[in-house]
Amino acid sequence: MENAVTQTPMLLVDADVLPDVFLRVLEAKQLLAAGRAASAAEAARMAGISRSAFYKYKDAVFPYSGGDDSRLLTVHCILQDRPGVLSNLLAAFAAAHANILTVNQSIPVDALASVSISARTDRLSLPFADFVQSLGKLDGVESIARIQRHAAGLV
Repeated sequence: MENAVTQTPMLLVDADVLPDVFLRVLEAKQLLAAGRAASAAEAARMAGISRSAFYKYKDAVFPYSGGDDSRLLTVHCILQDRPGVLSNLLAAFAAAHANILTVNQSIPVDALASVSISARTDRLSLPFADFVQSLGKLDGVESIARIQRHAAGLV
């Protein structure tokens, strides 16, 4: 399979027209990030949604930050389930002077794992587009897509 940088279409949608579950997923994520919930199950319960709904949407729902988008980056990757693939990806972030903030990985299915990584990119050593493209060329990276690039503090 050829490594490729994919362009998943992103939408900016008024939250008032979305099903309530999406806002509740954001609430659960904020509870986890703030340390007010110790687990995803607890955060989901506190937000009034099922744990399965949280896991279904957690890697697809993000708040819109607007403004300056030059500091934080979130990417979603599909990686081969082999030793060292995730480690090499994380090393590439470090080598480019991107500071990793979060890593979320699913359990591999059919020898592929879904991974979302958020990083601070204000000291990136190469142009942003080149950085993302270089990640897509790493051995074991099946695909990579930018989820969101947003201003610091507005995750």
